[in-house]
Amino acid sequence: MFPHRLTDSRAYDIAQAMLEGFNRHYLLFSETNRAAKQRFEAADWHGQQRAQRERIEFYDTRVDEAVERLQREFDTGKLSGDTWQQVKLHYIGLLTNHHQPELAETFFNSVTTKILHHRYFRNDFLFVRPAISTEYIENDEPASLPTYRAYYPTRETLRDTLLRIVNNFQLAREFEDMGRDVDQVLAALRKQVGVNIRLRANFQIQVLSSLFYRNKGAYLIGKIVNGFAETPMALPILHNEQGQLVIDTALFSEDDMLMLFSFARAYFMVDMEIPSAYVQFLRSLMPRKPRSEIYAALGLQKQGKNAFYRDFLYHLRHSSDKFGIAPGIKGMVMLVFDLPSYPYVFKVIKDFYPPQKDTTRELIKRKYLLVKTHDRVGRMADTLEYTSVAFPRSRISDELVAELKHFCPSLIEEDGDVLVIRHLYIERRMIPLNIYLQDATREQIEHAVIEYGNAIKDLVAANIFPGDMLWKNFGVTRHGKVVFYDYDEIEYLSDCNFRRVPEPRNEEEEMSAEVWYTVGPKDVFPETFGPFLLGNPVVREVFMAHHADLLDPAFWQLHKDRIKAGHVHDVFPYEAPRRFSFQRQVQPALSPPAVSTTPA
Repeated sequence: MFPHRLTDSRAYDIAQAMLEGFNRHYLLFSETNRAAKQRFEAADWHGQQRAQRERIEFYDTRVDEAVERLQREFDTGKLSGDTWQQVKLHYIGLLTNHHQPELAETFFNSVTTKILHHRYFRNDFLFVRPAISTEYIENDEPASLPTYRAYYPTRETLRDTLLRIVNNFQLAREFEDMGRDVDQVLAALRKQVGVNIRLRANFQIQVLSSLFYRNKGAYLIGKIVNGFAETPMALPILHNEQGQLVIDTALFSEDDMLMLFSFARAYFMVDMEIPSAYVQFLRSLMPRKPRSEIYAALGLQKQGKNAFYRDFLYHLRHSSDKFGIAPGIKGMVMLVFDLPSYPYVFKVIKDFYPPQKDTTRELIKRKYLLVKTHDRVGRMADTLEYTSVAFPRSRISDELVAELKHFCPSLIEEDGDVLVIRHLYIERRMIPLNIYLQDATREQIEHAVIEYGNAIKDLVAANIFPGDMLWKNFGVTRHGKVVFYDYDEIEYLSDCNFRRVPEPRNEEEEMSAEVWYTVGPKDVFPETFGPFLLGNPVVREVFMAHHADLLDPAFWQLHKDRIKAGHVHDVFPYEAPRRFSFQRQVQPALSPPAVSTTPA
């Protein structure tokens, strides 16, 4: 129960100091996001990638600063539970007119749990549920932009409206031919909604006020409202080879948006004063996507983790199945389990590994952090990292408990009716590719094998060598994309040494069952991949027809050389035939679509 009176004079000062710590965090976070526009205009791709990596570390750094200040000024580790409850009440009061209250609540939880060991804090010290509503928050400062702008093309053509929308972002570089690009946007829209677009009385185009920056692209995000129909809209803006801007394609479906905001892609940089309003807008475009994943896609990973955990507890309360060992081939370094009714898997690093796995827990954690901070190019699953997660013991199968006690005894603790796992990763569940191929049709095998090779080539483009390329380490998403998810052997491509297998010098070497040539710790022999991957004749036929170059060291060395020379590859969240430049090569110039601008 909360105290009826606020009696501890320190409580307000502690709450104020904690909020100052959060405000500093969000100020620095926003400055980095705001600078993404200048980096995009300057084609500073390495700077953009560096900023995306460094931004991930901001939150933990600010939490550590806040903890240090609170302990130094208030000796907070010795405060009573009653005082902590008063701190929380004062904090709620300070958030009444705050623009990021849900993020500030999460910051409060992070600081508090770091000060107090999990045995000593209680849920009434924390924000288990949001205390401040995020509905209808808006920035009322006169010079501020609204969350989105609405355009009503009733006094001008739809083409003119789209031109005005793009121009309003005031990008410093010139477009190669904005009129041509907008004509192709209109042609794509006509194909999406029908040949003639009849504008209803409330026709409007709503566009979020900030562009979404990621790697070498800037994405204009909005929706088209026409009567009762709402159509998502995303326009990727890129640099061409001459350094001019182009609209690369037009995306108009929920599935397009889900691919753009996929959990297997890097986080966006977005200048947003009211993050909850951006999340609400994006949810209207992707109602199937959890809020937790949208927050993470906006670079707010801690908020995403908080929202995910709330959803997880809610699901536990409304389900009755048990956690068990996940299907598929068991990993050598990870114990993987799942809850059948929940679309995620839980991964725990084992305490010991077989001799062929020369690794440590800290090294594996560094590999997962590498993926978190790297461009995942749609091919590496994002993971949520948690410490001290309490699972109801009654919901865990005896088989899983036995596995945990055998392989991970240092990471588990039984505490009454709960089992606490001290460290784990959670990621989206996918169908393991080896299992998918077992029951696939010829057509499905062909698609999956082509996707597998494309996934590896996208990773190569992002300077990633997956290490263990076995089928079991890749998964198939509900959209049919192949995604890599086993990171314990991952390396930067630029750190690897790609070699051909030497010719044997004599009959003894040729007949040897052992490797007779020297192999360095970072040496890779692509010619040796085949025996492990291509035992199935159908798989081999498809692979050799589309991806035989993956068995050639020259392919890997070429990309390594380009990366070391500073080249940043383009990897798009849509297929090449969707690109306007591709379409212009295969068909005549498109004429502007017929559009009725008479309201009905």
